[in-house]
Amino acid sequence: MLVEIETIKSHMKTGQRLLGLDLGSKTIGVALSDTLCNIATAMEIIRRTKFTKDAQRLITIISEQNVGGLILGFPLNMDGTEGPRCQSTRQFAVNISEKIDIPIALWDERLSTMAVTRTLLEVDASRKRRKELIDKLAAAYILQGALDKLSYAG
Repeated sequence: MLVEIETIKSHMKTGQRLLGLDLGSKTIGVALSDTLCNIATAMEIIRRTKFTKDAQRLITIISEQNVGGLILGFPLNMDGTEGPRCQSTRQFAVNISEKIDIPIALWDERLSTMAVTRTLLEVDASRKRRKELIDKLAAAYILQGALDKLSYAG
């Protein structure tokens, strides 16, 4: 079920975590919140194959990590309009909601990859290392932004 970011925690039980996803065409970056929904941690990268297999991995993570909500990075254009990638993200939300019964919220991910790339460049990470880390760190950046919004919203 797709919900507004401000209401996602009201659909969750105490102690449940949020899972953040950075959907790419080849990979899905995955990040997990702590049980208080204050801190996001990069978790893993799922190499995309078929939706059913990708969804099964997410279902396993949701079950094992006591996840009560999903934050999907929403790739708005820089001017705030929705492009084709937004449509594919919405479709992913619809498809995954048919397999899991937890609330899903979309979160503006503009500049997330750029911010993470800049940080990795500042710490002098090699190109290979950046490629290994970028998607899960972008997921953590997206999730942390949503968590920060939620903490200010009360």
